[in-house]
Amino acid sequence: MLSNFSDNDTWRVFRIMAEFVEGFETLSSIGPAVSVFGSARTAPDDPYYKKAVNLGKLLAQSGFAVITGGGPGMMEAANKGAKEAGGMSVGLNILLPHEQKGNPHVNVQMDFHYFFARKMMFVKYASAFVVMPGGFGTMDEFFEALTLIQTNKVQRFPVYLIGTEYWKGLLDWFKDTMVSEKCISPEDLDIFKMSDDEEEVVRDITRQYVAQEYAANRGQ
Repeated sequence: MLSNFSDNDTWRVFRIMAEFVEGFETLSSIGPAVSVFGSARTAPDDPYYKKAVNLGKLLAQSGFAVITGGGPGMMEAANKGAKEAGGMSVGLNILLPHEQKGNPHVNVQMDFHYFFARKMMFVKYASAFVVMPGGFGTMDEFFEALTLIQTNKVQRFPVYLIGTEYWKGLLDWFKDTMVSEKCISPEDLDIFKMSDDEEEVVRDITRQYVAQEYAANRGQ
């Protein structure tokens, strides 16, 4: 039993490596990109779905690839907007027991077995995160970004929450509980911004990306 368990773990390492290698090779050529997160349960007639479509369109028109989790709901909406605008639309699908199906609006699709390999791709190849209303998975990706930035494990990148009414309670809890209990610092709240205007968000992402590229080129 111990020998079989060890063998299984050894082969699992190669499977993990394969996901990283495939991800690096596939995504390294997509150009500047923005990762968009949100609920898989959002219906097409939801106002936030329509905002996500417009967000994807605006990002594509501004020269960004759109990376999502590749599933339905908000992910489908952002991919749809990007593809309809003629942009690069990427879906990083996760293989689940109940089989999340990839949406039809991607022109680059990858399937992942491991959440952590998939999350690495969201961070490594994105110039910004945009977080639409969502559930546990969306919160996981949002907090992953906050933690990496707070601990200086990645270069600081823009993080936006779209939907002030949806996210207001979470922000209040950050301020009234986490800050007051000194579990985070007040300046940690500056890691992200909240907005209802996707056009404003895309303008801000573009401005910061151009500024970073200019600074990087001057430093060469």
